[in-house]
Amino acid sequence: MRSVIKLSPMGIASVVLTLAMTVAHATDPLPSWNDGEAKSAIIEFVQRITRKNSPDFVPEPERIAVFDNDGTLWAEQPLYFQLIFALDRVKALAPKHPEWKSKEPFASLLKGDVKTALAGGEHAALEIMRATHAGTTAAQFEKIVKTWIATARHPTAGQPYTNMVYQPMLEVLGHLRAHGFKTFIVSGGGVEFMRPWVNEVYGIPPEQVIGSSIKTKFEMQNGNPVLIRLPEINFIDDKAGKPVAINQHIGRRPIAAFGNSDGDLQMLQWTTAGEGPRLALYVHHTDGEREWAYDRKSKIGRLDKGLDEAQTKGWTVVDMKKDWKVIYQSKAQ
Repeated sequence: MRSVIKLSPMGIASVVLTLAMTVAHATDPLPSWNDGEAKSAIIEFVQRITRKNSPDFVPEPERIAVFDNDGTLWAEQPLYFQLIFALDRVKALAPKHPEWKSKEPFASLLKGDVKTALAGGEHAALEIMRATHAGTTAAQFEKIVKTWIATARHPTAGQPYTNMVYQPMLEVLGHLRAHGFKTFIVSGGGVEFMRPWVNEVYGIPPEQVIGSSIKTKFEMQNGNPVLIRLPEINFIDDKAGKPVAINQHIGRRPIAAFGNSDGDLQMLQWTTAGEGPRLALYVHHTDGEREWAYDRKSKIGRLDKGLDEAQTKGWTVVDMKKDWKVIYQSKAQ
């Protein structure tokens, strides 16, 4: 005997709404984006270069898209998340370094005075990074990062850092890959800080991650080959370093580039200087209620020269407050 399920008018309305949302998501590749110029620019670009009868058709091997990470794929306030990781490592390593109690920038960090510790600017930040990212094997460091990313929480949002990934940008990554793109991260962040978790979070394999690095050396320890991380900077993948790294590691000029700060400007310039159709997109942090609002005067993720050049050259600028229905992956519905 077949059973019959009776629904109330409210229940019927709920089913209809669910079906409508399912259909909308199936036909809309960017459901977390509001309709507007930014969304249209992405969708139309992909259509333009993937339509075989189009004069702008781009073969799949040439469909390379590069993404900055901090502030483009996940949040970056009040400090870059890797720097917060380094600060946590200072506390964990302090018992082995009694000299840090009287040595800056570590003395201030151990007192909880991050502002004073970082007053030394880039030099202080690099000293902290060298002290906290070296002295282990590559395998040991990977384990440390995985443990931190699984347990640490954002200081104000209280969320795991991997929950503070931008849902709209995840949809862009998925849309591009569905149309034959290979997606790369090209970040000023440490390459070995990102590689342990980016595949799970972004669907980007570790070999498609380009970032800053410290020097390593090969050793035999107890008969086992290991890579030892040294307290020396190898490469800074920021600003003019990004096109250099793209050329060295990818060997193709991208046709699409996504960033959020002046540190990404040269990457967008390099991408758009190539022949044929190009997409350059800046994420502009304009939502002070759901995220943070900042641009020209920010010490983190400053967007000043890049914003001017985007306006001059007609690059796509995403207004987070206007263009995104939701911000974070954890808030997506």
